[in-house]
Amino acid sequence: MAWNEPGKRDPWKGRQEPPNVDDLLRRLRDGMRRIFGGGGGGGGSGGASHTGGFMIVVLALVALAVAWSSFKIIDARQIGVVLRFGQFNRIMNNGLNLKWPSPIEEVMTVDATTSQPISDEVRMLTKDENIVLIDFNVQYTRPDARKYLFSATQPDDTLKQAAESAVRQVVGTSTMDTILSGQGGAIAGETEKLLQQTIDSYGLGLLVQKVNFQKIQPPPEVKDAFDDANNAGNNQQQFVNEARAYLAKEVPLARGEAARIRASAEGYKQARLAEATGETQRFSLLEAQYRAAPEVTRKRLYLETMQSILAVTQKVIDQSTGKNLLYLPLDKAKSDAAAAAAATEERPAPRGTNSRGGGQ
Repeated sequence: MAWNEPGKRDPWKGRQEPPNVDDLLRRLRDGMRRIFGGGGGGGGSGGASHTGGFMIVVLALVALAVAWSSFKIIDARQIGVVLRFGQFNRIMNNGLNLKWPSPIEEVMTVDATTSQPISDEVRMLTKDENIVLIDFNVQYTRPDARKYLFSATQPDDTLKQAAESAVRQVVGTSTMDTILSGQGGAIAGETEKLLQQTIDSYGLGLLVQKVNFQKIQPPPEVKDAFDDANNAGNNQQQFVNEARAYLAKEVPLARGEAARIRASAEGYKQARLAEATGETQRFSLLEAQYRAAPEVTRKRLYLETMQSILAVTQKVIDQSTGKNLLYLPLDKAKSDAAAAAAATEERPAPRGTNSRGGGQ
């Protein structure tokens, strides 16, 4: 069935035709003529007018481009390096700066204040010929933009290689036990100093802010053995701490007890000396009295001695017959019996018996 039959819609109708290039060029040319004041004619004066208008527009555009390229805005975090005909000329600070237009002067900007990180994980040999895995991170900035741009082709890669070399040098002078015993901070500080000295000698214009050892561990093949060694070290430190705590507790107590015993002995010494001195003086007095009246003094001493002895003995001596009599302390026995009876009454009755003594 044909598409041009009555009642049928031609599918090609209504489709957009491709643009005509010649027609577009003609319209553009007519528009330019109207802008520059030209007409449709092709006379000599009209062509000169068209050429003059076109040159004015071109010069205006060139002046605008020159003015635009004569100013450069430098961000507060950046440093601008001005190149005049490809050679370093000066440094631009942040803000709006004036320069010669391109291509006389070009400006290269460097982010100087933002901290830049590099990280790497390396396997290296220690002083005692053990292998350790270290994951380190370096934070740095670019304060000297001129050195950063012109001292090395790839300063960031150079810094990374220098950091790895510094880590290897520091780790190579340390033992495995030192590295794994919690002294990673001191090793990182030493690495930071060595790395800064290295990049200063290269003149890279970089400033190392911080070197961090994020992970220090032995190789997986020997990790279990090193874990056991670390646990043993931790247990040793725990025992040492407990012993120190016991020492701090017991030593003051022992010193206090020693001071108490020393003071008691000193008091006993003074008491015995005073007693001995008193006995000596008393004996001296008795000797003088005995020399003056021997019989009276002897009898008095005898009576005093017997009085002190009989005060604590249970015997009574009858001097009339010279026999020993047993002394029965009935008053003391009576008082002891009364005390025992009172203690029995206060004692509670056993369970399972009543107050009458016979029930269950």
